[in-house]
Amino acid sequence: MIYYEAGGKDTDLSPAELAAGLSTALDALGPRKRVIAVPPDITRLPSQAGPLTRAAYEYYGDRLTDILPAIGTHHPMSEAQIELMYGDLPRSLFRVHDWQHGLATLGRLPASRIEALSEGKLSYDWPAQVSERIATGGHDLILSIGQVVPHEVIGMANYNKNIFVGTGGTEGIAKSHYLGAVYGMERIMGRADSPVRAVLNDASERFAQHLPIVYALTVVESVAAEDGGAGSRLAVRGLFVGDDHEVFYRASALAREVNVFLIDEPLPKVVAYMDPREYSSTWVGNKAIYRTRMAIADGGELVVIAPGVRQFGENELFDRLIAKHGYRGTDATLEAVRTDPELGSTLSAAAHLIHGSSEGRFTIRYAAGEMSADQIASVGFTPADIDATLARYDVTAMTDGWNTMSDGERVFFISNPALGLWAVRDRFTD
Repeated sequence: MIYYEAGGKDTDLSPAELAAGLSTALDALGPRKRVIAVPPDITRLPSQAGPLTRAAYEYYGDRLTDILPAIGTHHPMSEAQIELMYGDLPRSLFRVHDWQHGLATLGRLPASRIEALSEGKLSYDWPAQVSERIATGGHDLILSIGQVVPHEVIGMANYNKNIFVGTGGTEGIAKSHYLGAVYGMERIMGRADSPVRAVLNDASERFAQHLPIVYALTVVESVAAEDGGAGSRLAVRGLFVGDDHEVFYRASALAREVNVFLIDEPLPKVVAYMDPREYSSTWVGNKAIYRTRMAIADGGELVVIAPGVRQFGENELFDRLIAKHGYRGTDATLEAVRTDPELGSTLSAAAHLIHGSSEGRFTIRYAAGEMSADQIASVGFTPADIDATLARYDVTAMTDGWNTMSDGERVFFISNPALGLWAVRDRFTD
């Protein structure tokens, strides 16, 4: 059921309108006594989850008993990140999800289902794992908050992914991510339906009907500054609140309009900026690769400017496996899965290695502010000095789209790759 819906490609919802829309939906739900909010972490800063979580707290007061950021396998949020994203919300409400402990398995999809969805490439069952706080926390409302936007693993981010991956466990996350990688990222990104989405929808229908989950989904676009100068701002194009698949598909339809950018000719050079407040690892910083590689010309170049990147993985295991195997492409990764038992049992890392490669089509020049050139080169990227790269490509002066440098070089600049998908038109088919 849809409890609230507002949006369109020209909509620009203010924070007050977002809060009012959420309140309208919560009014329609009726009284609740014990509520848990499940928003995303800092890597989804533009999602407006911060203001929406604050609005939920203002609505429910002490009936909002828990805030569980859906970090999946990411770092737990630091105090500074919580302050930036959630302001002065009481810290006593925040819980830390552990993707290796404190989990409940609601059920398992059979291997035959995964085999069919992967077109015969994989055959394993899949566990619908969630945090015990979700499964047995005694809440009469689980308010899942997040943004629908193109995503490399599932096609369009959020909805039940926020629950089954964001609060999921090792096995469920790994197997779902590997399914998406093996099926093919280019076949998935920007589409509402995908093999991974089918898995999560099946899990919702078969194993989670008893859970009082309501989804508050935003659609956000990065638009040019109003004065026509450099930089950009966020425009909230939609808010959709509901408890079934329809709320996701309505949000996805709008995200397809405002977050998927189709171009007629491949781009020879792309410069992507990764905000250091959000991106501290290649694990999340590689969104610069995922969201642009369908747009980049064969033999072209992607320049990733990532001042805050200081490591490969979001945990010690992933960091070590990325350093060991590098971003060498699908064939090399599949071979590594066969020959390295540790990688073979850590399929989410294997999926990430596939996603983070150009498959040899174009050069990835990586300016990581807190990693050495040797570290960057060791995983298959071309290192770039962060200071020199920022001096050449002034991210505060460029606008999204085509820019001409002082020496005549033309580059296509993207100030926040996480907010969209860029693709050559004939590489993107629905």
